[in-house]
Amino acid sequence: MLDELREFDPRVVGTLPLGLSTPTSDIDVVCHVRDAAAFAEAVWRRYRCCDGFAIYQWRSSRRPVIVRFEWDGWPFELFGDPRPVDQHEGWLHFEVERRLLALDDGSLRKAVAGLRARGMKTEPAFAAVLGIAGDPYVGLLALARESDTDLRARLERL
Repeated sequence: MLDELREFDPRVVGTLPLGLSTPTSDIDVVCHVRDAAAFAEAVWRRYRCCDGFAIYQWRSSRRPVIVRFEWDGWPFELFGDPRPVDQHEGWLHFEVERRLLALDDGSLRKAVAGLRARGMKTEPAFAAVLGIAGDPYVGLLALARESDTDLRARLERL
């Protein structure tokens, strides 16, 4: 799939590559989509026959395209946004979560996995364990700007 979508700089994010998936997790792929119609056509041609295929476009200013389907027994969600992938909130969340887990001694992973197993979404689970008040998505974006030293200090306070 990544090869088929290579013109859109696809990157897998979320719980599966973090090792925090649950039986209900999907595979999230973020894409850089300069031309929404071209992206929609490309995924329509390739995945329209997949179970649960649905494609829609948000009404927000950037108008990202979201595609959902099941392929080879796995649920997928493609998120196509006109910004480069490095600027997507989903990518930034994934990167800070990856960094935190790499710096962790295992206690963060265990606590987040426990909350995920009880049905909590990933970003709220990280925020709860890290004691981040307010909107967990905004809180994790703020953490993404912190150095590894600052993140390590945060983890030591757990």
